[in-house]
Amino acid sequence: MALPLHHVEVEERIPDGIQEKVMTAIESPCILVCSIDMKTGFCFGCGRTREEIGAWMAMTPETRRNVMAELPARLETVERRPRRETRRTRMARERDAL
Repeated sequence: MALPLHHVEVEERIPDGIQEKVMTAIESPCILVCSIDMKTGFCFGCGRTREEIGAWMAMTPETRRNVMAELPARLETVERRPRRETRRTRMARERDAL
């Protein structure tokens, strides 16, 4: 599964003590579906826990990769939210039931 790379701003201290902002690429499984499954505690979109999402920027690349390796199995345990039935779908279902 290919994971997107997101660019985030991080502050880095350079040797003479001056801080400057540089753009750094951080691997992230985020697909902007940020909602937590209350049963499992995993995000419906990426499979991370709230704690992992909050600590993502502070994690080492190795720790992030270890978490990402677990995500496919986690997403299998997340109960998918049922899609809301649209009016068109309901009307077609009712028509077919006749």
